[in-house]
Amino acid sequence: MNRPASLTALFLAFSRLALQGFGGVLAVAQRELVERLGWMTREEFVETLAIAQVLPGPNVVNLSMMVGDRFFGTRGAMAALAGMLAAPAVIVLCLAAAYGQLHAHPVAANALRGMGAVASGLVLATGFKLLPALNKSPLGKPAAFGLALAALVLIGVLRWPLIGVLALVGGAGMALAWWRMK
Repeated sequence: MNRPASLTALFLAFSRLALQGFGGVLAVAQRELVERLGWMTREEFVETLAIAQVLPGPNVVNLSMMVGDRFFGTRGAMAALAGMLAAPAVIVLCLAAAYGQLHAHPVAANALRGMGAVASGLVLATGFKLLPALNKSPLGKPAAFGLALAALVLIGVLRWPLIGVLALVGGAGMALAWWRMK
């Protein structure tokens, strides 16, 4: 089995991986890490991915840090993480700068409005798909719907900042779930 020659090679491999996919690069990660680079066997990839899926955060980010740690310890984890995030962050910053120049143009404004509607629809669709999971949640459906309604009112009607809503509603949800689990 091969291994990355250096931290730079690790960084570049994960940068290339991050730039090959948008919204889901796990298939690309398997092809790169197992087939092209030979840094992992298929079995090792599946085992590492299984652990990455259990950890909080995006699976491929967790996977990158675990692969980096495997070869170079903490420095490798940070190099792989930087590789996964640096190029996408630069792209997002460039898009934000372009938006700063184009936000007043009617076509750009309408396109962004449309993207906002699509994003809202995707979030709602995901929420509907996850509704059956509430049957097993210690929070329960009535409390979950109440917290969702509170978030909707605080953000949509009262225009509270997101961080405040997350702190209040998220904190209340965690406290209620913890209390019910006792």
